[in-house]
Amino acid sequence: MTERAAGYCEYCRCPAKYSAQSFAIEHIVSRQAGGPTILDNLALACQGCNAHKAIKTIAIDPATNAFAPLYHPRHHRWRDHFTWSDNFTEIIGLTPTGRATVAALQLNRTGLVHLRRVLYRVEEHPPVES
Repeated sequence: MTERAAGYCEYCRCPAKYSAQSFAIEHIVSRQAGGPTILDNLALACQGCNAHKAIKTIAIDPATNAFAPLYHPRHHRWRDHFTWSDNFTEIIGLTPTGRATVAALQLNRTGLVHLRRVLYRVEEHPPVES
């Protein structure tokens, strides 16, 4: 699982090696909602993203106030839904799914923005996207 995610949270792209907390293997579609425990439904997530996502699969797109599906790491490509701000500290949603995910999972939490700033200065951020 960690190898498939290249050691990064599959949502906020935080590197596991710099996290104070262990990452979780989370169900993209929760077991409560009938999501199976199979590789196609599992993602590596930092504790912050895992907690904010919880059992959500949809959220409000702040640009349209309409519901949108959350980013699904097995079915979507990260770069199709997100980009980095000019200084690489914030994630910007490009699509309704991207914007809803940024808002619902709080992908620009203060601690993450600070970590990204430090890692950028030592040339360890942003991660290379496949």
